[in-house]
Amino acid sequence: MDNKKMLKEQYKSRTVTGGVFCIRCEGNGRAWLKAAQNLEGQKSRFQFAVDHDSCLEPSMREEWKQYGASSFTFTVLEELEKKPDQSDAEFARDIKTLLEMWQEKDAAQ
Repeated sequence: MDNKKMLKEQYKSRTVTGGVFCIRCEGNGRAWLKAAQNLEGQKSRFQFAVDHDSCLEPSMREEWKQYGASSFTFTVLEELEKKPDQSDAEFARDIKTLLEMWQEKDAAQ
């Protein structure tokens, strides 16, 4: 097997972890609950935004300007691994359901 095929197989067989995360502005305590099918990608995207002082979410823009990128934190609330036999659509539905559960939990508090 050549290197390209081996890398492709490794990529296909990697463990995909999605879940629910929270971005919080420490300046005013406001929080945004979000979900992603790729948590590592979201963490990287968030860190890139902080490193380059580039707000990644339009709904955060005012707080980002007022308090600065360093006042924002990224916290994983719950992770979910994609099962080997699970389709992307099924995984997306599971992640959406997980987000809805967290939103209900947050609203009840």
